[in-house]
Amino acid sequence: MKKIEILGTGCPKCEKLAQATEEVARSLGIECELTKVKDITKITSYGVLLTPALVVDGDVKISGKVPSAEEIKKMLQ
Repeated sequence: MKKIEILGTGCPKCEKLAQATEEVARSLGIECELTKVKDITKITSYGVLLTPALVVDGDVKISGKVPSAEEIKKMLQ
């Protein structure tokens, strides 16, 4: 099971990334635990300065933008 974290304070882009990631994971049949991390201390502990950010199994995949569904798919596989 993949551990997926969406880092962000809850802004519209953060919500869009969370929704898109969940949809892509479901379409690929990937079992995952999706968590939204809003604590700024935890966000910066990943070295992330721009949100939203996508973290898969502890590895920051992208930050500062909402990737396309195709980009998310590559990051989850």
